[in-house]
Amino acid sequence: MIMSRAAIRYAKAILEIAQSSGKADAVNSDMNSIVKAVTESSELRHFLTSPIIKIEYKKSALSEIFSNVQAETNSLFDLLHENKRHEILEDIAIQYNRLYDESKGIEVAKVTTALPITPELETKVLAKIAEFSNKKITIHNIVDPEIIGGFILRVGDQQYNASVASKLSELKREFSN
Repeated sequence: MIMSRAAIRYAKAILEIAQSSGKADAVNSDMNSIVKAVTESSELRHFLTSPIIKIEYKKSALSEIFSNVQAETNSLFDLLHENKRHEILEDIAIQYNRLYDESKGIEVAKVTTALPITPELETKVLAKIAEFSNKKITIHNIVDPEIIGGFILRVGDQQYNASVASKLSELKREFSN
């Protein structure tokens, strides 16, 4: 997903406001809720991005759906309403989460597995990551049956591919040469 510069600017601004008011953790929770809601509901995504739906409806819908969010998050909704930019709400929330994690020294490790990750494998992956990263790590598991088995670990710009599909591809290249 390509983030717009505007989403990054909005996210930086809301993070600064939330940090100055001491509510960065609570606003991060709001942003997680927004990402989850928009990701899980194609209707909500379509509603926010539709140029046909009046912006007044979008504002009132956001107020209803996210009725118990922090004042800082509500001010973001108001600002998006004023600037007619509701379509970038999800991008803003994603960027806020990323910037928040950076400010807390947290790095997200994306682990792709053929099946959902087990607690034992999660412990092993965290131990392996600790060898080359001094940051606090959280794991985001992506399930992709096409890798057949093993895992693909991505931390920042580094990737370690220990998937069965990768090994089979290597064998295929060796035999074809």
